[in-house]
Amino acid sequence: MAYSQPFPLAQPIQKVQQPTFGPDLAVRLICPECRDPNPKIVEEFSSGDLVCGTCGLVLGDRIVDTRSEWRTFANDEGDDPSRVGAASDPLMEGMEQLDTTISFRDGGSGIARELQRAASRSAASRSERNLLQAFRDIAGWCDQFSLPKTISDIAKQLYKRSDEEKLLRGKPLDAVIAACLFIACRQAHVPRTFREICNLTHVSKKVLGQCYKALEQAFNLTPGASQDRHLNAPSGTTSAEDLLVRYCNHLDLPHNVQPICADIIIKAREMGIADGRSPVSIAAGAIYFTCCLLDKPKTIKEISTVAGVSEGTIKLVYRLYYAEKERLVKEEWISNGKAKLERLPVESGSK
Repeated sequence: MAYSQPFPLAQPIQKVQQPTFGPDLAVRLICPECRDPNPKIVEEFSSGDLVCGTCGLVLGDRIVDTRSEWRTFANDEGDDPSRVGAASDPLMEGMEQLDTTISFRDGGSGIARELQRAASRSAASRSERNLLQAFRDIAGWCDQFSLPKTISDIAKQLYKRSDEEKLLRGKPLDAVIAACLFIACRQAHVPRTFREICNLTHVSKKVLGQCYKALEQAFNLTPGASQDRHLNAPSGTTSAEDLLVRYCNHLDLPHNVQPICADIIIKAREMGIADGRSPVSIAAGAIYFTCCLLDKPKTIKEISTVAGVSEGTIKLVYRLYYAEKERLVKEEWISNGKAKLERLPVESGSK
């Protein structure tokens, strides 16, 4: 028995593709009145109309406003679009971050003041209020010191951890915050000296040192764990090279002064010159030595004002560098004409 189609089931069944419908992206809306090829269509959300911006013809009505909805439900408080609150702070996890603000307007009855006191007592516990106050102080001091938000976040994290672990119980709040700021600046590679932190926070150097030592041991910031960038610098301390950028910027020195000054400091450290001196003193003395070497005149008084050290200290470091000037100054600087040893004054007085 013969079949015209021997294996009909073996033939694949042809599926009929259903036509798909979608918007034609090639269609452009053109005003039928002015027929401008590049129409200026304006959406009037206040009236819900679609208007031609050239001739004013209404092309459509009852359009839907898809923008953000900024309605205010206040009666007499004025326009207040920010009703959703700030973004959640991960440092305040587990705490109530939504506040209720009670208006001052009560018709002179004094009820608003009582309600505000009751709300402040029931809103947060004492520890939470102290933590919020510390966060506000850290943010305010960072703004005064022109420090970035990264340092503010690091300092807040350090303070929260010290508060949770009760590391500095009995120490003043300002001293703890100052120690956290000092550590945060070093961790972010923008170090500040003890004197600068003390002048900002009005904390004594002795109390600040005690708080810093306690946090250094608790946070494992022992020598070698402070993320110091310079391997040749003493471990766990701020190196003079870290202070050069700020000092040179404040003195308005050219860009070529800083790398040469950094090379001189590193060479002097390898030779053991000015060992035992503070990084601030070394940076100030090296800047004066480099300015004289490159003929970029800056007086000792100007450098002393910026660095915050005495003029006698700068002169002492300069004398130590001047005694070894042949070994500190590279031959390529002299051959290129950048530096001349004859420019260095024999006496360390100001030029």
